[in-house]
Amino acid sequence: MNSVRSVHPRLPDQLTITLWDFSWYTRTGPGQAFEDLDRAFGEAVERGYNTVRICAMPFLLFGSRLPTDDLAFQGLGGDYAQRTRWYDVTATEGLNGRDHLVVLFEAARRHNCYVILSSWEFQQSSSMSADRRWWDALRAVPAEDRTTVLAESLADMVDFLAERNLSDRIAFVELHNEVQYGYLADVLTDESTPRVIGLQDSLERGIDVFKARQPEHLVTVNYARVPVGELRGFPRNADVAVFHPYVYGVLDELLDTFALRDGRRPFPQELARRELLRDDAPDLHQWAPPSEDSWRLEATIVGSREVYVHDWCDPEKWDRWLYERYALHAAEMRSVLELWIDAAMDTAATHGIPLVFGEGWVGYTPLYGRFEEGPVGAEICRRAARLSAAAGAWGTVVCSNAAPHHPMWSDVTLQQEVNAIFRSGAS
Repeated sequence: MNSVRSVHPRLPDQLTITLWDFSWYTRTGPGQAFEDLDRAFGEAVERGYNTVRICAMPFLLFGSRLPTDDLAFQGLGGDYAQRTRWYDVTATEGLNGRDHLVVLFEAARRHNCYVILSSWEFQQSSSMSADRRWWDALRAVPAEDRTTVLAESLADMVDFLAERNLSDRIAFVELHNEVQYGYLADVLTDESTPRVIGLQDSLERGIDVFKARQPEHLVTVNYARVPVGELRGFPRNADVAVFHPYVYGVLDELLDTFALRDGRRPFPQELARRELLRDDAPDLHQWAPPSEDSWRLEATIVGSREVYVHDWCDPEKWDRWLYERYALHAAEMRSVLELWIDAAMDTAATHGIPLVFGEGWVGYTPLYGRFEEGPVGAEICRRAARLSAAAGAWGTVVCSNAAPHHPMWSDVTLQQEVNAIFRSGAS
């Protein structure tokens, strides 16, 4: 078991993490989840959290040279994606990006919390901007320079926070979220090379650039799932081993049955109508954002089929579909979770660095689906917390849906319980 003690003298022995992603800046309007960051931090502490993980929009704020004192955000266009997680954004405007970052860090200090700085920009953040300038600026960065540009932007952000005596609230820095899935992978020219292995050199260059400027701060990247079989490509200069163990299992069966992530196969429209969709659902080909927002589909990695089914599913049908088949996958899902956590622990031990699970556990589900906080999903969360603690993880999540912008936030008791399981187990 890895030790979670003394990772850094100014940092907590354990990180209990809530995933605020880009929502801390896209949902700041009246009545929205992050209208009042002090309130959001207070609620997080009540639930047992001491750390938030965010897309800090480092490229936009410090690398793009775009004006950032009057930012505006919206959804993907019209009603499109308004019943999905993360993309159900309503229009807001007038946000000063750098000032809002300061407000976040000041609130973190008042509540004795810490912040994991990351970026989702080469995956989806810019798709929620009111215009496409951010997206165009991202795409203009040559593929071979993207990790170093992110590193410089994040180093500038740390300098900015240090000038305001706020950098002590940084838990650690991630160059980017889930690096093998997104536009960082454009640097790969040989499709036969596994992505984690192929990205190693590029990621190590970026980490070196950040370390040269900010040697006092921990820096790393993170990976979707736990890429067993490719972990020899983990950056040798990373300071934290961060993984997102989404085990899927029964959710994989749903994705496969309805070809939600496989555009090579026809979409089974009538099967979906019978088993997942609401009676008033249009056909797949009829569901798209307005033409003026079509660029947003390229700026996000979530595919149109998945958005369509999330938007138009009956959440009870969705959850029932998973419950009816869960027993066939239960043993596999438990085994995968154990295997991945063991592999992640071994990777951290091999490199002599702390282990963090920044997202997990089942997978991407519709906004109003309750599988993950229901009786099956809640037990998966409890089990994951126990396994994380047994692996000596420095930090973990309750699950990815436990955040102010998800319905699960209202289940205070479950979050308190799972965070307590991790804290007591790791102790």
